[in-house]
Amino acid sequence: MAKTYGVGIMGAGNISAAYLRLAPLFKNLEVRAVADIMPEAAQKRADEFGVKAQTPEELLKNSELDVIVNLTVPAAHYGVSMDIISAGKHSYSEKPFVLSVEEGLALKKAADDRGLKVGSAPDTFLGGAHQQAREIIDSGKLGKIMSGTTHVMSRGMEHWHPNPDFFFQPGGGPILDLGPYYITDLVHLLGPVKRLSAFTNMARAEREVTAEGPYKGTFIKVGTPTTIHGVLEFHNGAIVTIGASWDVAAHGHHNIELYGTDGSIFVPDPNFFGGDLVTASLDGTRTPVTPWDQPFGKPNQELDKAIPRANYRCAGLADMMLSHETGQTARCGLDVALHVVEVMTGLLKAGETGQVLTLQTTCERPRALGIEEARALLKN
Repeated sequence: MAKTYGVGIMGAGNISAAYLRLAPLFKNLEVRAVADIMPEAAQKRADEFGVKAQTPEELLKNSELDVIVNLTVPAAHYGVSMDIISAGKHSYSEKPFVLSVEEGLALKKAADDRGLKVGSAPDTFLGGAHQQAREIIDSGKLGKIMSGTTHVMSRGMEHWHPNPDFFFQPGGGPILDLGPYYITDLVHLLGPVKRLSAFTNMARAEREVTAEGPYKGTFIKVGTPTTIHGVLEFHNGAIVTIGASWDVAAHGHHNIELYGTDGSIFVPDPNFFGGDLVTASLDGTRTPVTPWDQPFGKPNQELDKAIPRANYRCAGLADMMLSHETGQTARCGLDVALHVVEVMTGLLKAGETGQVLTLQTTCERPRALGIEEARALLKN
């Protein structure tokens, strides 16, 4: 019988509800406590989901916990993850798990010295649509993927998030906040990045918060680029253009398009586990792909809406804890997350310097997640 791991949640903000709601889907995870620097926030989540509310110090010392999920703000990720490792527990972080290669390497050494696992979101690439795209690419039906485009663009976070200040500070911005979904999926589909370059700017020095809440009508000073256009050269030879912006009212670009010598594939939004796949032949004929029966692509929320969503957040955490038993490389492990961090920070650095940068990190392409392997992570 598979081991059940005690899970603690560090940080009781918006995203914590998703982890608390979805962890019970997985057979080897049991959330037992939640902590926050604001005790009332931890208590609210604890009451909502029937777990224990603790202080951050109590959570780190809790002997019932094997792994702690770090849901603090990006600037605190490194310090909190190091505290988790120092407490003798596995660490799994929201993205981006660190803000520099140096921080990531320090976490790697600390974890390796203690025989602990470190992993990071996003795990959306484990979803049915993205794994099916992987299968199509690996089958050779599209020939060799030689180029592509990826776009994540909108008018910004201040229009919907009640407290969006941190999105516009160093550690935030569209490339570090949303880039992890897109770049991780590209690494999953194509392998690691070799070189990159970019141009960056920002449309406004200040942003007005228009979302309902206590900060509506206030202004945020912008401290990081809000438009990034880059080019990624992968070790397999593919060249992919990436556009990430919070300065765009509307656009007509698909999320991810990959172009092979024998056809193209249109991959859905990697911010989500599911979505519609489309392929195109050499003559340009587009064909919708019939979804396969991979469980992480099946809608499980917003079922009453026109487009229900598949959300299986915690799949990466469940896979990481299973890898601790099997000795296999975790699909959402530190090496992949660190490589993605270097790609993102490299894009920002290239935008500042105008350089073409050769990356110092690399990683194994994450293992494909088959249908039966995905099912095995879930409770019956």
